[in-house]
Amino acid sequence: RGERTPSFRVNVAKQLWYDFGLGKGGDIFTLAGEFARSGDFMEQVKFIAGTANIPMPVPEVSKPTFLPKPSEPAFEGVEAVPLFRSPLTDYLAERGIPYAVASRYCCRLNYGVRGKRYFAVGFPNVAGGYEIRSRFFKGCVPPKDVSLVKVEGSPADVCSVFEGFMDFLSAATLELEKGDCLVLNSVANVEKAMRYLDGYGCIDCYLDHDAAGRRTLKTLKGHYG
Repeated sequence: RGERTPSFRVNVAKQLWYDFGLGKGGDIFTLAGEFARSGDFMEQVKFIAGTANIPMPVPEVSKPTFLPKPSEPAFEGVEAVPLFRSPLTDYLAERGIPYAVASRYCCRLNYGVRGKRYFAVGFPNVAGGYEIRSRFFKGCVPPKDVSLVKVEGSPADVCSVFEGFMDFLSAATLELEKGDCLVLNSVANVEKAMRYLDGYGCIDCYLDHDAAGRRTLKTLKGHYG
């Protein structure tokens, strides 16, 4: 799948993967199934064997049940503070987002992982979580959900939909957004978005021109016409 920004994550501790662009994930067998385009377990085993140069034929085996290893530590000591001028705003400026726009919608998120402290640009969602970005990290402080930005003085029946918050900030910089704005934060959140979109008479979609974007547009068109 073609992709311009990283959106594929592997959790080594849990031996799981997740593709935010597709909204799908699983273990090594389901990953092999994506490559082999098959839901058959033995086909998945054969694909893994071929990739690892294991001699065939593969003996008939049942799918193993992995004992989960300790999960990754959660974010610790999460603190949201105003986004003042800093290397974070320099990073956003390099991406074309001026300080005046970034400071209006974003915060600085201070957090810890495994006893070490980090900071990043934070963009809040409706569930109390944050999308976070820096030069070195792209991720999310759970819970994962959509973000809704109410724009004062805007048409009440129009909502602009964006895939990620950097897209939204870019549109705000160019003054392209119309009405309220909803940021999916992942195309996998399209079903969650509908509870907030139901009241609008017009929905403008600013989505990526890739398979995931087209699939999301098709889902919205199927629901709203």
